[in-house]
Amino acid sequence: MRFDCLTLFPEFFELAKIGLTGKAFRELGHTLNVHSLRQFSDKTHGHVDDAPFGGGPGMVLRPEILMKALRSVPQSSSSRVIHFSPKGSTLTHNKIQSFLKYDHFILVASRYEGVDERAIQIGVDEEISIGDFVMSGGELPALMFIDALVRWLPGVLGNNLSAHEDSFVTGLLDHPHFTRPEIFEGRSVPEVLVSGDHEKIRRWRLERAMKETKLKRPDLWVTYLQDRIRTQDLPTQWMAWCIEHPEIGDAAMPKGWKGWPLV
Repeated sequence: MRFDCLTLFPEFFELAKIGLTGKAFRELGHTLNVHSLRQFSDKTHGHVDDAPFGGGPGMVLRPEILMKALRSVPQSSSSRVIHFSPKGSTLTHNKIQSFLKYDHFILVASRYEGVDERAIQIGVDEEISIGDFVMSGGELPALMFIDALVRWLPGVLGNNLSAHEDSFVTGLLDHPHFTRPEIFEGRSVPEVLVSGDHEKIRRWRLERAMKETKLKRPDLWVTYLQDRIRTQDLPTQWMAWCIEHPEIGDAAMPKGWKGWPLV
């Protein structure tokens, strides 16, 4: 996979050379190229912006700057040009998965008030937001995008199963994690985790993932119940039913229970 990053601050992308993303670029044949937008300016001091038509605060990246930069990078049918903007669609796990079919990304990290709309219409395939807030520029969102994507590439993670057990993959948040010491400041590791019973551990983790999701992300929990619960086995459906109806506690699944009812 190849990334070409267009930015006014190339030094931001030095961060991509460490950790797992660094491993992907150093050892696994993936490439990261960083291009300064200033090199495409015809101004004496490399200015790339101008005041907005109609007035108002801030400056806008001139359209010819972005188009020159985009046209300097060879593209193919497997390329995707992404501009990071609060106006874009929110980056999610499912969207990251959909991007894995491409092998080349041109990431536009703009600044100021953004980019002249005409350049976006002509040269950008998609605008992406990392949340409902505004940052000073697109460099950190671009780094987040790179990190979220490359960890799904073969060989990047030490254990390829790790990514499949992360939050959002199953529609739930991740379960809590514990390590040594077994007792820390008077708090013990849950007994089931040191029991050696792998099936009990699996069920405990699933139950905690469900409870964490309902508590911390009720929106995800509702979606999980609507879209995924009826694809699970009956014991898992019963577990979710008990969590959704705490008045029944952890009662055993009734004999002949038909599963999560259709709404």
